[in-house]
Amino acid sequence: MRILVGMSGGLDSTYAARLLVDGGHEVVGAVLRMHEYTECDAAEKSCLELGIPLVTVDCTGEFDRAVKENFVTEYSRGRTPNPCVICNERVKFKCLYDYARLNGFDKIATGHYAGVKQIDKNKTAVSVASDPTKDQSYMLYRLPKAILDMLLLPLSNLTKEEIRKKALEIGLTSSERAESQEICFLPDGGHAEYIESRLGKFPEGEFVDESGRVLGTHKGIIRYTVGQRKGLGISLGERAFVTDINVETNRITLSPSLSGKREIVISDVVYSGIAENERLEGLTLSVKTRYTKDTVTAEAVRLSDGTVRLIFNKEVKAAPGQSAVAYLDDYVAFGGIINTENR
Repeated sequence: MRILVGMSGGLDSTYAARLLVDGGHEVVGAVLRMHEYTECDAAEKSCLELGIPLVTVDCTGEFDRAVKENFVTEYSRGRTPNPCVICNERVKFKCLYDYARLNGFDKIATGHYAGVKQIDKNKTAVSVASDPTKDQSYMLYRLPKAILDMLLLPLSNLTKEEIRKKALEIGLTSSERAESQEICFLPDGGHAEYIESRLGKFPEGEFVDESGRVLGTHKGIIRYTVGQRKGLGISLGERAFVTDINVETNRITLSPSLSGKREIVISDVVYSGIAENERLEGLTLSVKTRYTKDTVTAEAVRLSDGTVRLIFNKEVKAAPGQSAVAYLDDYVAFGGIINTENR
């Protein structure tokens, strides 16, 4: 097969490409230029080591419209976006898929830790990787069936330790490269400064307690997220958590504890392992409300406006703007964006 592999220059994408080369496929690397910090040199070095050609796909326009604009808009609404989830759906995999279709490739591939599972002829879903500590199915839940049907994920049954050991044995220099943990287009942090560079200065406002009593002054809502405890810039003599951000009043509520929720509502729902018209009532689901969190058992009810209510068997932490992803067995059933209260 002729396969286009998304290359970052890191260990995972490099080793995924190596597996496909060893499998006898015609492999071409693709570096997706999404912003000014895209490390094209690292991808080029990996492809030279593997002896495969590299193409550059310019995705800067799509990235700015889909990811950067969503990022600043969500923060300005008092929500906490996950730019990687949006990028995977609207930029990274879409650009890879579009280029592959236009240039005669049979498949696309990446170094993500997840799998692709054919449920039936009408449904294809992202499945959980063998390495639970690196599983990225949560980040890929929004990928549509057309992309999943063309996608190969060679690392689905491997652990990070296995890959690093084998990469060292065959001398891949990417085996020693550190993993990036930052937002890719903000490698030095400073998300509030970035947002204000696009939208202008955000005004200061009031910190209040749960009864509405004023506690102090905040420096603009974009500098805070629901659930935040550190870096609040206020001393109350006890722990304080952000429990609510009210954009209309420009007030941030602080509470001494962060209580969980037994129910949440998700919107912009994407269905994968089950069909959009399938009955949700009666299904026992495992749900993640954050990438790094364990799954929690839940039931689901589809509401008349297309949103879905998730009812958990215990309290969960859920920040507006993040994603909740529901699993059946080892694959994604559906997922959506966590809502906040209407105001």
